[in-house]
Amino acid sequence: MSHDRRESGFKRRTRVAEARATLLDAVAPHDRRESVPVDAADGRVVAEPIDAPAPVPGYDRAAMDGYAVRASDTFGAGDRSPAVLAAKAAGADAVAPGEAARVHTGSAVPDGADAVVMIEQVETVGDDVEVFDAVATGENVGEAGEDVADGQRLYEAGHVLRPSDLGLLRSVGLDSVPVREPPEVAVIPTGEELVESDPGPGEVIETNGLTVSRLVERWGGEPRYRDVVTDDHAALREAVAADLDADVVVTTGGSSVGERDLLPEVVDDLGEVLVHGVALKPGHPVCLGRAEGTPIVSLPGYPVACIVNAAQFLRPAMKRAAGTDADPFPTRRATLDRKVASEPGVRTFARVSVSDEDGGDDALPTATPTRASGSGILSSVALADGWVVVPEPREGIDAGEPVDVELWEVTP
Repeated sequence: MSHDRRESGFKRRTRVAEARATLLDAVAPHDRRESVPVDAADGRVVAEPIDAPAPVPGYDRAAMDGYAVRASDTFGAGDRSPAVLAAKAAGADAVAPGEAARVHTGSAVPDGADAVVMIEQVETVGDDVEVFDAVATGENVGEAGEDVADGQRLYEAGHVLRPSDLGLLRSVGLDSVPVREPPEVAVIPTGEELVESDPGPGEVIETNGLTVSRLVERWGGEPRYRDVVTDDHAALREAVAADLDADVVVTTGGSSVGERDLLPEVVDDLGEVLVHGVALKPGHPVCLGRAEGTPIVSLPGYPVACIVNAAQFLRPAMKRAAGTDADPFPTRRATLDRKVASEPGVRTFARVSVSDEDGGDDALPTATPTRASGSGILSSVALADGWVVVPEPREGIDAGEPVDVELWEVTP
């Protein structure tokens, strides 16, 4: 796509789903991998299929406290005519016909035994036990491999490990797991007005790079948080080119069509602009491109627009680079207490706070818009609990309507 901001402007704005799909087509999963201890693998992406090297449990085990027996020795046993068996102490290796060995929940069932009588159905009389309930073969016994079979496929490549997964991996005897290295994301804030502190007239403290870098970490990546680059074509080109070895390059600011919005031209100079201008509010002047095989996401400079676009484009690009897909954000059902306006054909992200106050037991919480507009008002998103997405076909959402609030900061 040859790009000229002075002529093109935003005559056509690509829909969000199409823009995201176009970007993801330009992202190739990296092939870097490492082995990490199981206890440090939470949230990591599995690099290759994992099979169980051993069954769980590795032996037949008692599912109840009681006595391990041969089921045939209990046939016909009842309250009036108990089966009388010779008692053996806990830890016995084997049970012969007519014998019963004390077992505890989880302990190995002795050789020869094929069932466990619950302790409540047994009475000790001298060196014998009286069994008052007949048991069937396999009753109250967990067979070897009942939980996990030997060689069972546990996880495919691309699975994102959770705490419960780590427990399962440890249970089959694994101490380490092969995972993909976190995707490396170069974060380049741009703008001649940006300063680190003590802004003077016309200056702004740099926040987008910081926010995006921390989002990269939360989403499972390793950020390269760079110094601010001024609005100069040569300087911007040099900065972006220097980080094309990253899995994703993301810039903040300079993505629109003004005289100082040079990033689309820089991307076009280095490679190709894939999308410029998305039917999204806030933040339609996002630019998506590629250079030397590296996807480039140029986010708008307004803080709220920057965050919204990072969630919609940078996050899925990072996940794809890591060999997986971005799960949908969790949602919370609520009732909108004020109307949210939206332009037909544009996907709108309305920031809301959620409150449970004054609701009955069955009442939905209330979602209150923190601000209907203003993509430069950082507090409107920082003080919000999430956002309500108004899809393209709708012309807003009326007050009193149930909505799903996307909790975009809750999960990776």
